[in-house]
Amino acid sequence: MVVPIGYVQGDATAPQAAGPKLIAHICNDLGGWGKGFVVAVSKRWAEPERDYRAWHRGRAGNDFGLGAVRVVQVRGDTWVANMIGQHGMRAGSKGPPIRYEAVGACLDALGGHAQRLGASVHMPRIGTGLAGGRWERIEPLIIERLSARDVPVTVYDLA
Repeated sequence: MVVPIGYVQGDATAPQAAGPKLIAHICNDLGGWGKGFVVAVSKRWAEPERDYRAWHRGRAGNDFGLGAVRVVQVRGDTWVANMIGQHGMRAGSKGPPIRYEAVGACLDALGGHAQRLGASVHMPRIGTGLAGGRWERIEPLIIERLSARDVPVTVYDLA
């Protein structure tokens, strides 16, 4: 059974759910952090940014790159998933920075983390802001990689 995606007005950094929660967002593969949804994440918790920057600094010896995910615990029942699904930070000759294949790989890994933690997933409309992606392409990936695995997903639109 496919669990439908829930859509709500609100702030994805303040998930509206009981139990374990995973907040997911898209990061770039250049180590840049400071615009878009990450600003709200950093205002609430220091750990996700600190972990992302250290992960990027150590990239020669770790898995940092497109399709990779790091899950950082920020409270007893809440984690933030830094997902590398954006190549660079600006649109160029190859189009917008979003990389749908990488987003799919990230969502696969995220599904495993969510199942292991027994967590629901909470996110803004990932990949559609600075990454330049189209929701019509991202939503089916969420359904296929999370909802079809019975992982509850809530998408937040700021009021």
